[in-house]
Amino acid sequence: MKLVTIQKNVLVIALTLFSINLKAQVRNPDVAKHLNQLQQQFVDLRFGMFIHYNIPTYANADWPDPDADPKLFNPKKLDANQWAKAAKSANMSYGCLTTKHHSGFCIWDTKSTDYSVMNSPYKKDVVKQFTDAFRANGLKVMLYYSILDTHHKLRPNQITPRHIEMIKQQITELLTKYGKIEALIIDGWDAPWSRISYDDVPFEDIYTLIKTLQPECLVMDLNGAKYPADGLYYTDIKTYEMGAGQRMHKESKVMPALACLPINTSWFWKTDFPTVPVRKPQEIVDGLIKPLNEASCNFILNVAPNRDGLIDDNAVASLKEVGKLWRNEGATAKLPALDLPIISSNIAIKKAANASWSDDMDIMDFANDDNYKSSWRSNAAVKAPWFEIDLKNEQAVNMVVVTEQKPNINTYALEYWNGVTWNKVFEGKNEERIKIHRFNRIWTSKVRIRILQSKESPSIAEFQVFNER
Repeated sequence: MKLVTIQKNVLVIALTLFSINLKAQVRNPDVAKHLNQLQQQFVDLRFGMFIHYNIPTYANADWPDPDADPKLFNPKKLDANQWAKAAKSANMSYGCLTTKHHSGFCIWDTKSTDYSVMNSPYKKDVVKQFTDAFRANGLKVMLYYSILDTHHKLRPNQITPRHIEMIKQQITELLTKYGKIEALIIDGWDAPWSRISYDDVPFEDIYTLIKTLQPECLVMDLNGAKYPADGLYYTDIKTYEMGAGQRMHKESKVMPALACLPINTSWFWKTDFPTVPVRKPQEIVDGLIKPLNEASCNFILNVAPNRDGLIDDNAVASLKEVGKLWRNEGATAKLPALDLPIISSNIAIKKAANASWSDDMDIMDFANDDNYKSSWRSNAAVKAPWFEIDLKNEQAVNMVVVTEQKPNINTYALEYWNGVTWNKVFEGKNEERIKIHRFNRIWTSKVRIRILQSKESPSIAEFQVFNER
């Protein structure tokens, strides 16, 4: 018990120091520059293997019974080296394994729950076998982790502090027991189908923990459906699950991205996989890898091992053909300099909003409803349009983000109320669609934008206010 207490105290100290370091990031361009280098390195990897292998493999369903018996997980021939060699044959650069999917079953030696591979007939740490095999074959290692956890009732409206502690414990295990992890791909968080928000499980807490444990580990949350394509919201890398209809858009600013699809008809192995044709090699190369790489997007192809723990022959054969058609030619196009990602809670959501005259169908409430598809629009007759968020009580603020449906507002002033008068934190020109402003922390109850020049009647999709650590 004393050892556990000491470990917790050390982690608290580390988190505190990292929190202090985050405060300095606002004024330290070197931090953003280093993240940009990691983002470029990730995109330059170009092509990797996603490995959906977990208890759903034994249920013939991507979403199995949350109380499925651990005894189901019983591979007879599991060979992570076979997975790695199949990836190498396709000239992939890395692999990523589903350590825990939505049903909560852990395939590593975790101390956080009994619902794990160690209580299955197999009783071996699959994550260790995966990381060892892929590194031995010269491949980089990434891990997938689901926040949504139906077995442990980590679901909407049921989340407790104990759940959050479990998440932190599991992530700590994954990032301290298996060497360097290039990226942690997170799923089941802030998605319409999971309904677990970044406030229910605080994103900034989890992001800080990951960066404390492994500062160079990229955080990728599979949230590409909700947020604007040309802004890094709650992720270091933009993500697109193509099978769910998510697609990259041609934006004025190129973003580091990841797109994913399975080689089979679904993510986890199904009984018909050995006989159903897999995705064609030429389609994988010419229709996915090449065009995505040209758009600064890394492509990860899911290959699902079967119940024996082996990749089926038809998938192995397809990967070999891919390797004959394609090789990694090195660095992709250089990414532009990017701001640090937004990781904090937006304190402006659904607060009282005021604005210059607008029609009721374009009223001010649409600019802080957490919906990027709706907007407040000032009436064209207004000569000096403005928009304001009333926080009611004085709060700490050090970042404001203004997002438009399209670039329109180009000159404006951002101001805060100090109880007596309005003070400026910015006045000038910014023609980006997503306008990010970080500044020294101030205390205020109101924040506003005064629009000085725009191409058309000004409109705002989201006016966001943050207090970053």
